[in-house]
Amino acid sequence: MTLIVDTLKPDAAPLAPRASEEERTSLVGLDREGLADVLRQAGVAEKQIRMRVGQLWNWVYLRGATDIGEMTNVSRDLRERLAEVASLSEPEIVSEQISVDGTRKWLFRFPSRGAGRPVEVETVYIPEEGRGTLCVSSQVGCTLNCTFCHTGTQKLVRNLTAGEILQQILAARARLGDLPGRAPQDDAIVPSEGRLVSNIVMMGMGEPLYNFDAVKQALLIASDGEGVGLSKRRITLSTSGVVPMIPRTGEEIGVMLAISLHAVRDDVRDVLVPLNKRYPIAELLDACRAYPGLSNARRITFEYVMLKGVNDSPSDARELVRLLKGIPAKINLIPFNPWPGSDYECSDWDTIETFADVVNHAGYASPIRTPRGRDIFAACGQLKSASEKERASARRAAEKAAAEAV
Repeated sequence: MTLIVDTLKPDAAPLAPRASEEERTSLVGLDREGLADVLRQAGVAEKQIRMRVGQLWNWVYLRGATDIGEMTNVSRDLRERLAEVASLSEPEIVSEQISVDGTRKWLFRFPSRGAGRPVEVETVYIPEEGRGTLCVSSQVGCTLNCTFCHTGTQKLVRNLTAGEILQQILAARARLGDLPGRAPQDDAIVPSEGRLVSNIVMMGMGEPLYNFDAVKQALLIASDGEGVGLSKRRITLSTSGVVPMIPRTGEEIGVMLAISLHAVRDDVRDVLVPLNKRYPIAELLDACRAYPGLSNARRITFEYVMLKGVNDSPSDARELVRLLKGIPAKINLIPFNPWPGSDYECSDWDTIETFADVVNHAGYASPIRTPRGRDIFAACGQLKSASEKERASARRAAEKAAAEAV
């Protein structure tokens, strides 16, 4: 047996009194280089950095540790020094709702950053036989204002950090009992075998490609074989069509791509997805045809919400087939999920099936997505939190009042 002793830098100065939770660096969201920097701050000698990074990586991303004190193969002295400069933050579960079909929706609250307020996002787990899909948010609110989407009615508050994106995954896995040595925290409805969180879709609140750097770091960590360990073919990033970022998504992240298309004519898509005015359909589809790694084994998924009398005619279906010619693709037909105040209705079932038949006969898979979690507003397009953007003037007034109170 080899005894490993932590060697601190001989010139390492005593650490200052422990910083507050907000001031300490959260280990969740850091890549290996970031973890190495934290270890250096804790006084670990350079020759031990690589080994210690491996230990932290295992505890944070494989085991889902929530306290540095859990790291039993790290010496007590190093754990104490790490705790002075770093933390293992986790979101507060504000609420958990369980649908009659087993779908779960969590409202997660993340601490304030700087002088801002805590923020909340929704994350959804969809259990199916043989798989469990986690729908993850990338922003608090959204800037795109898609008229059929409930999330679009909530103004953008801020981007989530890579750590906050990963914390949704780790917190859901912990809640479900999908971490090594951890039992589910209640009688969760989960797949009968295999990983409970087997797939991740960046289809929650926000536009992932408007938070590219954080999403990239989070997904590269999630797909790392020594951590969360999900195959990139089991991770899907959905975008409303931020065309300039699509090539970078394929080159730098390499996950599966989904496009929120929803219309086959620019005049209709301009209304449903206002981003289309900047990046029209032809330009978007050109970017899809050039997506790095595109093949029959790595098809692009096109999401198409079925809106009564808006985009659901047989001629729309035929035009969709024409537009997608030459693109290895699958078309997900999504029955519209209603929400309070919406002006849209879901297409009749016969209309949806007729639309699907046209697409299927053209050789494209076009599954009709079964609505899940509608009763708890967890279905596609229904997510929205109560977080609102804090006005700068109100924030300054609060800071002034607090200073005067002191």
